[in-house]
Amino acid sequence: MIVGTAGHVDHGKTALVQALTGVDTDRLQEEKARGMTIDLGFAYLPTPSGAVIGFIDVPGHERFVHTMVAGASGIDFVLLVVAADDGVMPQTREHLAIVDLLGVRRGLVVLSKCDLVDPTRRAAIAADVSVALAGTALEEAEVIPASTVTGEGIDDLRRLLSEEASRFARRSAAGRFRLAVDRCFTLNGIGTVATGTVLSGCVDVGDSVVTSPPGLAARIRSIHAQDRVAERGRAGDRCALCLTGDGVSKEAIRRGDVILDPALHAPADRIDAELRLLPREPRPIGQWFPVRLHHAAAEVGARIVLLGDEPLAPGGTAKVQIVLESPIAAAAGDAYVMRDTSAQRTIGGGRFIDLRAPSRKRRSPDRLAMLEALAIAAPEKAVAALLDTPPRYLNLAAFARDRTLGAGEIASLIDRLGLVTIPVGETQFVVSSMRWARFKRDLSATLETFHADNPDMPGIGMEKLRLQLDPCLPAPAFAAAMRSLVRAGQIELYGAWIRLPGHEVRLAPREEALWREIEPLIAGSERFHPPRVRDIAEELARPEAEIRKLLKLTGRIGTVHEVAHDHFFLRSALAEIVEIVCKLAAEHDGQFSAAQFRDRAGSGRKVAVHILEFLDRHGVTLRRGDLRRVNGQRLDLFRYQDDKAPKAEDFGGASSPVGRPDFKSGKGREPVLGGFDSHSLPPSS
Repeated sequence: MIVGTAGHVDHGKTALVQALTGVDTDRLQEEKARGMTIDLGFAYLPTPSGAVIGFIDVPGHERFVHTMVAGASGIDFVLLVVAADDGVMPQTREHLAIVDLLGVRRGLVVLSKCDLVDPTRRAAIAADVSVALAGTALEEAEVIPASTVTGEGIDDLRRLLSEEASRFARRSAAGRFRLAVDRCFTLNGIGTVATGTVLSGCVDVGDSVVTSPPGLAARIRSIHAQDRVAERGRAGDRCALCLTGDGVSKEAIRRGDVILDPALHAPADRIDAELRLLPREPRPIGQWFPVRLHHAAAEVGARIVLLGDEPLAPGGTAKVQIVLESPIAAAAGDAYVMRDTSAQRTIGGGRFIDLRAPSRKRRSPDRLAMLEALAIAAPEKAVAALLDTPPRYLNLAAFARDRTLGAGEIASLIDRLGLVTIPVGETQFVVSSMRWARFKRDLSATLETFHADNPDMPGIGMEKLRLQLDPCLPAPAFAAAMRSLVRAGQIELYGAWIRLPGHEVRLAPREEALWREIEPLIAGSERFHPPRVRDIAEELARPEAEIRKLLKLTGRIGTVHEVAHDHFFLRSALAEIVEIVCKLAAEHDGQFSAAQFRDRAGSGRKVAVHILEFLDRHGVTLRRGDLRRVNGQRLDLFRYQDDKAPKAEDFGGASSPVGRPDFKSGKGREPVLGGFDSHSLPPSS
């Protein structure tokens, strides 16, 4: 159990901790000289049961309230110290408000310096304390008279703390590890040591960690937990971690950083949260109100964006967006405190709801409904609510990361809710089983309607189909979902066309006969430099218009592609060409020239350039000067649909618009022959 002190300056907090533990927490020379705590102090008290109580002693001066917040953020139990000769003072009230905003629900009030006053004064101060506690989480807290001079109440206080520690239920260590750093220093013969309170999860000696937000990687060399050598630190412990790694030093790790599981490293600079404004604020706060935000041991400048229509009145609660000057390492559900920019007063506080808040449409009805679901503390209930709220799918990996959920918790959540998972690399999207069944029904109905209206089309473009369905999954997730349905035999995928099984576009008998004459002319050894329409017409002694019309029709079906004007290539030939460019890129550090492609394909320079420009237009290759590289996200437009082809991830590259339209003229936005339309994205491999 971690116990924190709170109270006005010179009310005897440090003396009380020393009387309880025998440790003087004023460790700095300046603190000794001034007789005043200016930084956090730490002490430990073993209990008869074998447990160890950790103490965090905080400064009481108004100039060091920011330091007090850093210490109070990790406590389980508070000792609110009020001097009997002084009574309730400004920092007594401010510290009490901070403790309440941070959600500390257990504590005692210590009436210190009782040797200086008579019983009447004690009773009067106790009554004032009761008034100050009214309406806070400590409203029912017991008041203990004490004196560090005479020893009055010290033994009773020590006994009460031991009883509290024995009843204290340790924080769950099921989540991923986070420790909020409040000190970092170097010890001779040991190395760099960072101390703080473990906010969640557990860590073992030898584990790899990351310091966030800087992103500094390190390894745990040794651990002290609750002032004892340990192999493991867990949630609720005061820990000292000896760190090692490149760049690890006391200058590189600062108060406010968080040492965490590498999977959690995702600093946030725009956060949606619930804000409770303290009743004593002099006026409402409006849009873009400047504040200092305190979270764990971090302090950063921020602005408040109201998500409602009216200013937030004193004593009110509302959902807001917090725009930070610099990112912090936080988790959804973490408590925070806000103070004014002059550091004169505490304004309010609350809990974070969403660490990935949008900068646009943040007040739309769908977004506000999503916030209501995200505000639910229980992960299972929150996921269920989110899947019933637009967009009706969830990036479960990001949700779990922001709530520090472990792999076991994620698997249990999927199992209990019966979720349908759609894995996309490291990301895992989920939808409810009911929504997934409806999605498949809508998909089949949409395809049936499309085939009925467009019998001469081999299918519907993937992007066009994606935008018609609910939920409208992100493009990578939709492509992964389509591949899973292909494996289940529920749909067929032909390039970027999607169709129902059994749907086939056939030529009329006369057209089929002509195609059997044309196909050998553009296949075989001629496949990489086939004759043009004019040459085919001369060879077959047929009108050019007839040949062109048939090739346009087969292009619409997806059998051929018009690489240049009147120059048609078989789809199978383009699949081979895609394999050639992939191999060239792999052999030449990811880039290749037109000459290298010409030599490999044997198609002549002019035809090679036409082919590469065709691939450029459709985003399969990306040109930079005289060199090209492969865009792995576009390969499935023309490649074979089998498991033997190299995977797109082997070649990398970002997705690019199909056809690269000229946005001034609109050129390039027309439907493209050969298995996809200019508004469709292909399935990523």
